[in-house]
Amino acid sequence: MLIRPFGINEFWIIVMAAQWTIALSAIAFAGGGVGGLLIALARVSDAKWPRLLATGFIRVFQGTPLLMQLFLVFFGMNIMGFAINPWIAAAVALTLHASAFLGEIWRGCIEAIPPGQREAATALGLRYVNRMRYIILPQASRIAIAPTVGFLVQLIKGTSLAAIIGFTELTRQGQIINNATFSPFMVFGTVAAVYFILCWPLSLLARRMEVKFSRSTTR
Repeated sequence: MLIRPFGINEFWIIVMAAQWTIALSAIAFAGGGVGGLLIALARVSDAKWPRLLATGFIRVFQGTPLLMQLFLVFFGMNIMGFAINPWIAAAVALTLHASAFLGEIWRGCIEAIPPGQREAATALGLRYVNRMRYIILPQASRIAIAPTVGFLVQLIKGTSLAAIIGFTELTRQGQIINNATFSPFMVFGTVAAVYFILCWPLSLLARRMEVKFSRSTTR
C-alpha cells in the first residue's frame, strides 16, 4: 500500500469537505427549526393530545444517542426495503434530533413569558393562534436567540457522527486522508481547526446575545 505524505493538496481536500458539514448542518437546522416550532407549540397547547405526542417525541430523541438515531434511520430504512443513501439518512436523523432539542428550548422560552401576558391576551378574546402569533412568540424569540445559536454549535459538531454511516463530511474526509497518509496528528489537527473556525464565531455570538438579553431585562 502506497503511503503519500500529508501536503497542501490533502489540506485543501479536508478544508473543502467542510462545505458538506455546513450543508448538512444548514439542512438539519432549517428542518429542525420547522419541526421544533411545531413541537414547542404543541407542548404549550391547550389541548392534551398534542402535548402528549410532543412530550413523547422529545423523550425519545433526547433519551437516545444521536449515533443510534443515525443507525436506525440508515440501516432501518434499508432493512425495510427502502434504499436510502447516507446523505438523506444523515439529514433526516439530524433533522429529527434538532426538532426535539429546539422544540424543548423554544418551549422553555415560551413559558418564560410572564403568565400575565397570556392572561391579558385571553381576556382580550384572542385565541391560541393569535395569542402566540402577536403576543407570545415575538417576546419569546428574543429569549430564544442565544440558546438557539448555542444549539447550532452543538449540531455542527454532531454532524461528525454522520461519518459512521459513510457520509463524507469533514470528519469522514479526515479519516480517508489519514488512511492514505498515516499522519493522524496533521490530519485530525486540521479537522479540529476547521471545526473550531466554524463553531467559535457562533459561540461568541451566542454569548454576546445572552449578555445583551440579560442586560435588557434588568433595565
